[in-house]
Amino acid sequence: MALLADDDIARARGGYDTDLPTEAFARIDADPRNELIVASTEDDGAIVGTCQLTFIPGLSRGGSERMTIEAVRVRTGLRGAGIGRRMMEFALDRARARGCTLAQLTTDKRRADAHRFYASLGFVASHEGMKLTL
Repeated sequence: MALLADDDIARARGGYDTDLPTEAFARIDADPRNELIVASTEDDGAIVGTCQLTFIPGLSRGGSERMTIEAVRVRTGLRGAGIGRRMMEFALDRARARGCTLAQLTTDKRRADAHRFYASLGFVASHEGMKLTL
């Protein structure tokens, strides 16, 4: 949770000062279509990165499953050290192992560094995403 809150854009959205994230963690952990990925150091096991993978069955693309990657974070001070790349490679391997035919993600329009990073992994900005706060 600290990694998610260690981000100016996420902090502005709020919600990290309540018990809701803990409850959400339990729901995600219990759902077989979701995986919470944690990257840690080899020497002391400190958590340095995280992301959530959601596997979605679909009617398009021949009824294939797709993976959505969300809440990608690498600890401040360690960005650019290859942790995010290793996490994303792990995530894409998980998708292939499940037979997914597509990996997708959204990233805030203000995150230019993230856009370059995802493009370097082969992601293409092919769609315009839209959100509605409820």
